[in-house]
Amino acid sequence: MLDPMGPSESSKRFGNTSLPMPTLGFGAATLGNLYRAMTDAEADSTLDAALNAGINYFDTAPHYGFGLSESRLGSQLAAKREQLIISSKVGRLLVPTTSSDSIRHGFVDTPALEPVFDYSYDAVMRSFESSLQRLKTNYIDILFAHDLGSLTHGEQHAQHFREFFEGGYRAMNELRAAGVVKAIGLGTNEWEVCEQALAHGDFDGFLLAGRYSLLEQSPCDSFFPLCKKRGVSIISGGPFNSGILASGVSGAGPFYYNYEPAPLHIIERVKQLEIICAEFSVPLPAAALQFPGAHPQVCSVIAGLASPAQVEQAIIWMNYSIPQEFWQRLRERNLLHPDAPTPF
Repeated sequence: MLDPMGPSESSKRFGNTSLPMPTLGFGAATLGNLYRAMTDAEADSTLDAALNAGINYFDTAPHYGFGLSESRLGSQLAAKREQLIISSKVGRLLVPTTSSDSIRHGFVDTPALEPVFDYSYDAVMRSFESSLQRLKTNYIDILFAHDLGSLTHGEQHAQHFREFFEGGYRAMNELRAAGVVKAIGLGTNEWEVCEQALAHGDFDGFLLAGRYSLLEQSPCDSFFPLCKKRGVSIISGGPFNSGILASGVSGAGPFYYNYEPAPLHIIERVKQLEIICAEFSVPLPAAALQFPGAHPQVCSVIAGLASPAQVEQAIIWMNYSIPQEFWQRLRERNLLHPDAPTPF
């Protein structure tokens, strides 16, 4: 089996911690029945494939299947806990619901619980304790505050941001000081709120989903330089931008970007990427998966994996040999930010 750790295994840590981050991590929203239901047996076989391939970092959240993702991870990984890095999240409490809808918030056939945003001190502590029980562990390596930001909360962003720094952030700091959490940060798809948070608190790093990819490199302008100055790491999630960088746009579609049908300018940009990929015989998903990790602030790239075949395919893509000339051509065509490093 190919090596998911990659050549930078020994050099990438999460912030100033001693946590060694692998090149490729496992995004476990899929284990919460994201978009489609999977059986416990399918979840177990997928996790077995990841473990057998050497993947040792798993990212989850109470929101993913309303506890289902964490529970499946806990059942399968508890015996190997000391060998693994696990991140989870706070910011939502799971409360009973009477809804009979089979699909809620994108998750299918889940427990009868509803996620409610709550960034207060007590809610963060309660959420953390519940995660420990589901994960069958007494510590979590990285704890993220989940989905802060104005794009998520609109006019309520200021209220949630204030609630977090008056309560939830203090709780996370206490958990880190007590050693039951090794590192803290934000997990979000908005780099702007991460930059805002750095003006108010001390974070080890951030999980940034979909905002640093072959289609988007705006964090290079101000956010990544600030992270370098502060010694803060980035875990890059959503490297395929909701699928369009995995599927390409040469088929019939529909094509999804940022969880919605892709706008025309994104489709046109993907077409340009596909032309260069064809010229160099490079699979577009391989380039998409490898690109984020070339930035020195990015310590790991996580992909959502829903089957043993997807685990194997992700490792093949991560280890695919891409010539330096490919990346040079992207730069010549102005498809990369001037400050965005490439794998060569």
